[in-house]
Amino acid sequence: MSEWLIYRGAGAPHDGIAELPPPPPWRDFDGAPLVPPPAPLDPGSERRLGVLRRQARYHRPGTHERELVNAALYLRRPLLVTGEPGSGKSTLAHSVAYELGLGRVLGWPIVSRSTLRDGLYQYDAIGRLQDLQIERSAGTSGAEDSAGGIGRYIRLGALGTALLPSSRPRVLLIDELDKSDIDLPNDLLNVLEEGEFTIPELERIADRAPEVAVRDDDGRIVTVRHGKIRCNAFPFIVLTSNGERDFPAPLMRRCIHLQIGVPDKERLAGMVRAHFGDEAAERYDSVIDSFLARSPGDVRAVDQLLNAIHLTQQAGWVDEDETRQRLTAELLRPLDRTR
Repeated sequence: MSEWLIYRGAGAPHDGIAELPPPPPWRDFDGAPLVPPPAPLDPGSERRLGVLRRQARYHRPGTHERELVNAALYLRRPLLVTGEPGSGKSTLAHSVAYELGLGRVLGWPIVSRSTLRDGLYQYDAIGRLQDLQIERSAGTSGAEDSAGGIGRYIRLGALGTALLPSSRPRVLLIDELDKSDIDLPNDLLNVLEEGEFTIPELERIADRAPEVAVRDDDGRIVTVRHGKIRCNAFPFIVLTSNGERDFPAPLMRRCIHLQIGVPDKERLAGMVRAHFGDEAAERYDSVIDSFLARSPGDVRAVDQLLNAIHLTQQAGWVDEDETRQRLTAELLRPLDRTR
C-alpha cells in the first residue's frame, strides 16, 4: 500500500511530486501567470536537516506521519502539526521540501502581534509618500508618480509568496500559531479555503495599471494582475502548535491534524547522527538515556540534548567525568521547571 506515497520519508531527493494526482474538484485552482521555480534550500533548512543534510536521511517519520503528510498533499489542505517543543514539528516542512525538491521553505514565525496582512504583503506607504515629495520638490515627478510605481513599495510576505501561481507547490511553515492573538486563526480561514487574496492598493488602480511588478519573499520581481493573487498549485502549508491553546472548529475543518509524540530513542539517535556523525549515537548513548529519563509531565526539547552533546564533544569530557554529568543534568533540566 506504500505505492501511493508521494512523500516517503526516506530522505532521498526524488521527483515524486510530478506523480501527484490532480486535486479534488473543490481544491482545484487556476491562478496565472506561472512564476519561475524557487531558489533551492537555504542555510536555514540545512541547519535543521543536520550536517550535510544527514537528518533528511536519518529522519524516519512513522507510518502515521507519512500518511498524514501525503493526505495533505493529495487533498491540498494545510497540515496542522502539534506536539511538544523540539519534537520535530517544523523540521517536517524542511524534510518535505528537501525530499520533493520544492525549493526554499517560506517561513512565517508567529508572534502575539502577527496579523494576516503581515503574512500576505507589506506596503510602505510612508516611504512612497516621502519619495514622491522628494521628486516633486526636485522637479522630477513623473514616472515614479504613475500608478505602476506603487509596486516598488509592496513586498509579498511568506504566505503571499506561497500563493503565487506555480506549477509545483511551495512549502510554507507557519510556526507556533498558538502564539497568535485570538483573531488570526479565524482571519486565515478564507485565504486557506480560497487560495487567493487581493491587494487593495493595487486593486484600486487596476483600471490604470492592470499589471504591477512587486517583489516577493524570495526577492524576485513578480507580476500581480488586477490586484489579485491566486494560486495554481496549492502550497504545502505546515502550521505548528505547541498545544498551548485550542483552535476554532472552522480552522480544524480546513486542516489535516497531525499530533507528534515525544521522540523515542531510535529517532533521537537519528537526530544525533545527523548533527554529530555516524558514530555519535553510540558514543553519547548515556546522554540520550538521560534525556529520556523524565518524570511524567516533564517537558524537554531536542535542542537541549543536542546542546549537551555539543558541549561534551567540544570539552572532550568522558562519560565518567563529574563535570559532564553535572552540566548535562543542568542542560537537560525540564523546561517547565526552574529548579
